[in-house]
Amino acid sequence: MGVLRTVREDLQAARGHDPAARSNVENAVVYSGLHAIWSHRVAHRMWAVPALRGPARVLAQFTRFLTGIEIHPGATIGRRFFIDHGMGVVIGETAEIGDDVMLYHGVTLGGRSLAKTKRHPTVGNRVTIGAGAKVLGPIVIGDDSAIGANAVVTRDVPADSIATGIPATIRHRSGKQHEELVDPTTYIDPAMYI
Repeated sequence: MGVLRTVREDLQAARGHDPAARSNVENAVVYSGLHAIWSHRVAHRMWAVPALRGPARVLAQFTRFLTGIEIHPGATIGRRFFIDHGMGVVIGETAEIGDDVMLYHGVTLGGRSLAKTKRHPTVGNRVTIGAGAKVLGPIVIGDDSAIGANAVVTRDVPADSIATGIPATIRHRSGKQHEELVDPTTYIDPAMYI
């Protein structure tokens, strides 16, 4: 996939997820979440070359200094990823993030082990993770799920589910209850689930 196509997709994701987004030019200049993901895409390619792992970490830390968003260069991130507000986001080395995922500020995709194994979450496609949420360990967050603001998630979340609370309780998005909570034609804020 070409660099320009990736940049366009990321800009489109920002406009699609943030009702305050006004133009692609403005977003490209002022959105720290976009700056962090673009820098990560470069650092991740560097990380694939063992001789460039040191410089990749330096780039990641410099980006953290500039944006307040820490993404390890080893993390795998899909297409059309968006971080709204950004400050305080941490994404660990073995995290895997699918396509069309949105994170709010203060989200941690962290580990619970010091072992050199898969120790960070795998986040499916079309997942939204609310502000301050902590998703910890080598767990799987299923496609089309939402994690509520400030939730602490330490176990798998099935596809099409909502996880809220500390520790997180999980419920499936189904039937009439889902229709009462969410109008699919409107902007979905994960804080509405708590």
